[in-house]
Amino acid sequence: MTGKQMTGKRVGYKRVSTGEQNTARQLADVKVDKLFEDKASGKDRERPALKAALEYCREGDVLIVHSMDRLARNLSDLLALVKDLTERGVAIQFLKENLTFTGDDNAMANLLLQLLGAVAQFERALILERQREGIAVAKAAGKYKGRQRSLSTTQANDLRKRALAGEAKADLAERFGVSRETVYAYLRG
Repeated sequence: MTGKQMTGKRVGYKRVSTGEQNTARQLADVKVDKLFEDKASGKDRERPALKAALEYCREGDVLIVHSMDRLARNLSDLLALVKDLTERGVAIQFLKENLTFTGDDNAMANLLLQLLGAVAQFERALILERQREGIAVAKAAGKYKGRQRSLSTTQANDLRKRALAGEAKADLAERFGVSRETVYAYLRG
């Protein structure tokens, strides 16, 4: 949160949790040199565009994010990301919170980062809690049957026979139109 002047590129990062959501409002009026966008949960750092953005950023660049909860919903991840970037000489700017971190940050800036990051983590915990409660109520009312299976019983049996016959898991995934993880799940169950 200092007046340190950054002379590199302005790199934007946007994130929404699902493919149905829209990132249009994030960074709408912000000029950036390069933009990265994820449609994935912020529960952890395993997001392709985030990884690409982190690899792309160089000393002197500024990573611009709409808000802290768009970067991370987990306090330890948020702190680690900010620390990693600032140690490499990359500033990180959060527009909604009107905060920029450069590594030369004062005690108040670090307190705000931790407080607001904790709020984002708390919000995620509340969302998950409400989701679990809603599913329990729907199950009790007989309205929730869980996720629909990818393969019919006949297809699942065929997949198992082919796997026992030595057919490659990747080929089975392609043939049945599922991921390799799904193939392994059917072979376990």
